[in-house]
Amino acid sequence: MGILAGQVALVTGAGRGFGRAIAQRLAAEGARVALAARSTGQLEEAAQAIQSAGGEALAFACDVTDPGSISAALSDVQARLGPVDLLISNAGVPGPFGPLWEVDPQEWWRAQEIHIRAPFLLMHGVLPGMVERGRGRVICVSAKAARIVAPHLSAYCTGKIAQNRLVAEAAAELAGTGVSAFAIDPGFVPTQLARETMEDAAAQKYLGGMVDRLKERVDDPSAQDDLARCARRCLDLASGRYDDLSGGYYELPDDLDEALAEKQAATADQSSSG
Repeated sequence: MGILAGQVALVTGAGRGFGRAIAQRLAAEGARVALAARSTGQLEEAAQAIQSAGGEALAFACDVTDPGSISAALSDVQARLGPVDLLISNAGVPGPFGPLWEVDPQEWWRAQEIHIRAPFLLMHGVLPGMVERGRGRVICVSAKAARIVAPHLSAYCTGKIAQNRLVAEAAAELAGTGVSAFAIDPGFVPTQLARETMEDAAAQKYLGGMVDRLKERVDDPSAQDDLARCARRCLDLASGRYDDLSGGYYELPDDLDEALAEKQAATADQSSSG
């Protein structure tokens, strides 16, 4: 029996990379995992791998930017696995790359639909049930781009900082409900998205330094380590131990125990002074 036994987790973008690693770790800790993405080919393979390891997982086709698709998927998840206790919003895109005045406006806005509209719609779908049951957790996979200005990466940076604020707003509104929300940076791994970035002509033109670092990382034998670290971070936040940190954005080097102690001390100081 793992620490997530009896819980249902929904992981988007779960067919590969970070999403798949997260789903596998959650399943190993007893969660019944719903794997969601637009294409079910990789999802089915990921679900079979989890099942072969003794876990429980099912694949669900879902366009996370479409309200109707999300609603249908959530109904299917509930019917087959149960109501969602844990949401991992992981879908993302790296581009478009280049100056604001050169990128395709429709492609730029499509990126925002994936970065912002998708987690909003997913939370809109799962939070009513979580609040009604008095328990639940949401984790949005954000990025360090949320706290930097990176020329020629405006779609990604804008989407990720907005994603973090969405989590903070949700957490403030969820205070006292028993439901928590977090944003995390997953780390740096040459996933398929990274490979697509390396092959993108605009990224090569405007972000040569980043492309070079990605290429170096591909040949680094330790490059996959952050997959496990990210999955562990999601498990830690899903455990409930760090619910007092709801609303925060955390990167892998961050010490959650230290952050928790600081938060609890600050809360105690406010209570004593009040």
